[in-house]
Amino acid sequence: MTITATNGNDVVALRVQQENLEPKRSIGNGTGIEDLDDDGKPRRTGSTISASAHIITAVIGAGVLSLPWCIAQLGWVAGPIALAIFAYITFYTASLLADCYRYPDPRSGKRNYNYSEAVGTFLGPRMQMTCGIIQYVNLFGYSVGYTVTAVVSMVAVFKASCFHKRGLGNTSCRVSNFPFMVGFGICEVILSQIPNISELTILSTIATLMSFTYSSIGVLLSVNKIAKGNTGKTSLTGVKIGPGFSVADKVWSTFSAIGDVQVAFSFSLILIEIQDTMKGPGENKKMKMANLISIMTTTVFYALCGCLGYAAYGNDAPGNMLSGIYDPLWLVVLANVCIVVHLVGAYQVYNQPLYAAVESWSSKKWENSKFVNHKYSVSIPGFKTKKCHINMFRIVWRSCYVIVATLLAMALPFFNDILSFLGATGYWPLTIYFPISMYISRKEIKKYSSKWIALQSLNAFCLICSIVAACGAVRGIAKSLANNPFKAKN
Repeated sequence: MTITATNGNDVVALRVQQENLEPKRSIGNGTGIEDLDDDGKPRRTGSTISASAHIITAVIGAGVLSLPWCIAQLGWVAGPIALAIFAYITFYTASLLADCYRYPDPRSGKRNYNYSEAVGTFLGPRMQMTCGIIQYVNLFGYSVGYTVTAVVSMVAVFKASCFHKRGLGNTSCRVSNFPFMVGFGICEVILSQIPNISELTILSTIATLMSFTYSSIGVLLSVNKIAKGNTGKTSLTGVKIGPGFSVADKVWSTFSAIGDVQVAFSFSLILIEIQDTMKGPGENKKMKMANLISIMTTTVFYALCGCLGYAAYGNDAPGNMLSGIYDPLWLVVLANVCIVVHLVGAYQVYNQPLYAAVESWSSKKWENSKFVNHKYSVSIPGFKTKKCHINMFRIVWRSCYVIVATLLAMALPFFNDILSFLGATGYWPLTIYFPISMYISRKEIKKYSSKWIALQSLNAFCLICSIVAACGAVRGIAKSLANNPFKAKN
């Protein structure tokens, strides 16, 4: 007989000859049949800590450095309140999502391996297709946006070194973004061969440390500026209407700030995939704790960066609190290096669900194809017992994906505006609508009951916020195109 087990994209077979009866012959990577989970896949080993590392890597992006600008647009009252509200909403809906990993029972039911599959289980195939389109478009958008953002920091490191040698503001220090984008793309092509998100724990841990480091540097620079008394003017309502800043400008900037706060908490699209790495039983409870740890940690950092940055720079807070700062040189260089390393890891965490979806579909579509399904075992020098499993389809498809994302980043160097639009439009369906709808379906909550009305009110509130944030992002895209559509950010 043939026993088949899948590990993400892996398809391995264990053949047991009836006459020999060898039930414990190793499979695939040397895992014995007794090491399989209840679904026939190799036993998951993820923990609350590893899941927290994955989430923090995804949540704390370089966008944290734009939070002083957000607080400046919203002011001392609305700014912190917006952070607190969206932090709580995201934690609440993420907890609802954690109970949707298994069906029908959240502890012992059948597993859903990815977000769109969970949506299909609870809400039907049409909703599954809609969710998949929104999720994967957003994931691809993050790939392009992270490339642009990482390159901005790489250029900042180059310019800081050049200014140190030739003097601040030296025009010879200008440089094209393209070579840095190529270098970042090559790095991601190599790292994209990591088979699945379970193997990213070390990379996620490093990326998490990097995010803490550059966020802390931003806080320290703000504290230093405050201590010197060289601070900007702040107010309860943020940037005030006056010469050069009209009522319309205030409205649009407020919309954009709300969108940036939403994007800062947009990570639900990969939560089911992260939960699928956790050791059972009780994955839902462990995932809820990981959500709590991650959101509390990131919210503290967001509040520190946003509020201290606003206190330091005032209403003139820049879109990136590290932009234009070259003193002390070593600290600014360290911060930008940490941003690059963090984005290298975040790029992989965000893309693994998309990689897995395409490879799983391809494996079923061409199940007899050696190119798609066969793995070649290669010994790792210095590790006698460990082997690297190479799949030709994975090499070709993932490399092409990274190349396309890099080329698009080169063509649209202002893609962060588009990323803000994707984040604003993706936040409501992926973080709010689908988790609430699945919860209503799972609990069979009656229509127009008090709980149903409360959930739908939350749904409507977040939808309105996403609409106004999307409008702000569209205006940002229009301004970028009007100024210079092909001007690189250097």
